[in-house]
Amino acid sequence: MDLGGFDFQVILPFVAVGFAAQLVDGALGMAFGVICNTLLVGVMGVPPALASQRVHVVECFTTATSGLSHLFHRNIDGKLFVRLLIPGVVGGVLGAYLLTSLDASVVKPFVLLYLTGIGLYLLVRGVLYPPKIREAKAIAPLGLFGGFLDAVGGGGWGPVVTSNLLIQGADPRKVVGTVNAVEFFLTLTVSATFIFRLGFADLAGATLGLIIGGLLAAPIGAWAAKHFPAKTMLILVGVVLTLTSAYGVYRAWG
Repeated sequence: MDLGGFDFQVILPFVAVGFAAQLVDGALGMAFGVICNTLLVGVMGVPPALASQRVHVVECFTTATSGLSHLFHRNIDGKLFVRLLIPGVVGGVLGAYLLTSLDASVVKPFVLLYLTGIGLYLLVRGVLYPPKIREAKAIAPLGLFGGFLDAVGGGGWGPVVTSNLLIQGADPRKVVGTVNAVEFFLTLTVSATFIFRLGFADLAGATLGLIIGGLLAAPIGAWAAKHFPAKTMLILVGVVLTLTSAYGVYRAWG
């Protein structure tokens, strides 16, 4: 389909990726970035830095909406927000800078191994769900680590930071709201770093496709959140991420 010189068929695969990622994210409240990046890198063969750039630009829109919604509903813990914000942004900038400094063919298998690990982590979380409650500790190092991995892997802030804080025993409502609010500033900073390092080339069409797919899936994801148990969804997402990423590793090193 050609719309005024713009070939819609070119972005259809990215629409499908955005749709699948938002469908799961809407049901679980996390995993948009890791699913997008897994499909872009592992299945479509997009270079890791470019894939992460596209994902983070899209997430600037989704996290802004989410953050404002949580602010309106008073789901944000001010102290937790500050303790996560600066380390998270610093980690994100370092991760984006590192990823854009390395050769794509060299870094791709390692990014996919990280995504495979995230898949296994979510799978284990699903099997052991609900988690044992413990006191939350080491907030700043968690933010630094989560921001770094989010930039390098094209996602992971939610699965790493949110799940860790919940497992440690923090208030679920405040954790989800605060982590989502911080994620907006993280994605904005990481996107700016990627654009500074990579430019705008080959960004618009693919990013538009991811946004369209995400918007189409948003209502379905909200419906799924009410009808699918969290335990079942975590296990399914863990299996899909693990198999998809492992397949990408096999293709890269096979």
